[in-house]
Amino acid sequence: MSGIRVQTGERCLLDEVTLSRTVLRLAHEVLEKHPLLDGVLLAGVRTRGVPLAQRIATALRGLGAPAGPPVAQLDIDDYRDDRPRPSTPRPGALRLVDGGAVPSVDGAAVIVVDDVLYTGRSMRAAMDALADVGRPASVELLVLVDRGHRELPLRPTYVGKNVPTAAGERVHVRLQEVDGVDGAYLVARP
Repeated sequence: MSGIRVQTGERCLLDEVTLSRTVLRLAHEVLEKHPLLDGVLLAGVRTRGVPLAQRIATALRGLGAPAGPPVAQLDIDDYRDDRPRPSTPRPGALRLVDGGAVPSVDGAAVIVVDDVLYTGRSMRAAMDALADVGRPASVELLVLVDRGHRELPLRPTYVGKNVPTAAGERVHVRLQEVDGVDGAYLVARP
């Protein structure tokens, strides 16, 4: 477990090696469902969903997908139900990570990528944001960790790891691109 910094009160769920293997397995699952990756768009939810989506795209290229699917950043801030909603959402809820023009989501198979699935409210916000920019043919959900406790009737299409949690626990995902280290940890709230 080189590079893992487990803090007091944390239990390591995925170390850097296991996280890397999990990303590769998830890429295999995406490729099984979408062998040609035709019309697939990976939409990473800010913040850690974006580097995860980029890693999935890189793994897909490594599995033989020539270009891999485009990767977009999905900003759901204006769509969350735990804060006041602006009268008109900000433009640019969906942007390509490399700065290019966002392909139309109309008719696309959009795979929303996030680090942790909990109540499902972030995913509802992601679907609302997508609906504002177009009409995808399908929306699938890829998560690194599903910790249960859903409040909305949502189920991920691709799951890296299912982790049953208690109400007083949290799951923290740390990624090299954001946090300087890779891993997923179960943390008890004080």
